[in-house]
Amino acid sequence: MAVRELNITLPEAMVDAIEDRVEAGRYGSTDEVMLAAIDALLREENEYGERIESIRQQISRSIDDPSPSLSSTEMRAHVERLFTRHRG
Repeated sequence: MAVRELNITLPEAMVDAIEDRVEAGRYGSTDEVMLAAIDALLREENEYGERIESIRQQISRSIDDPSPSLSSTEMRAHVERLFTRHRG
């Protein structure tokens, strides 16, 4: 992996959090903390994108579903039945 140096300015609280993790031995260096943070951010963004796509597909299937629609009253009653059944 190619490496480039990047200088950043962070709020004091973030610098303290990074240094605390290194001093506690959770990471070997501030670089490791930053790499872990960026990896977590990229993973979170990817998972978010996947969840959004899944929701879009569910909505599309729902819109394309030929079964009859429920009125708001029918839907409310259905949800109440599910809730009551779940609570026992």
